[in-house]
Amino acid sequence: MRKLRSMRRLTPLATLVLAPLLGSCAWGAYLPPSTALERQINGQYEGIGVGPTGRVPYRFNVALVERDGRASGTLVNLESRKTYAGSGTFKRLQDGTELTLNLYENGRHRANVYLVRRDQNGQVSLDGHLRTVLLGRETFGYTLSLKPMQGVAQP
Repeated sequence: MRKLRSMRRLTPLATLVLAPLLGSCAWGAYLPPSTALERQINGQYEGIGVGPTGRVPYRFNVALVERDGRASGTLVNLESRKTYAGSGTFKRLQDGTELTLNLYENGRHRANVYLVRRDQNGQVSLDGHLRTVLLGRETFGYTLSLKPMQGVAQP
């Protein structure tokens, strides 16, 4: 019984002593949840791809992690409902941001996408190309033009 009482007195004392030490560790490790560039680019885009099979509607969800220089996203063919997940890199350009992703379906490399995000005259767009991959080689190419979705919350 005495041991339990002494433990009760020790616990608040230990908390007072350890709190500043633990707090200082957390303070140094704090990273903001998102940067201005991430807030600017992350989100959902929709548009059209034009290629050998004609005009195809696409939806693209993208997320950047600026400190790692990484980009990830999903591309959905709204006609066939096929979804491709991918990852890659991004670079800041003088007039925008360049995204390069390898896209996979069921673990198989299916396409490469190269997009440049530009903000011209208040109009934001992701423009570039999508190249399908067959037997390890890029084959069919589509020109992509995507616009941000209105009313979709940006993370």
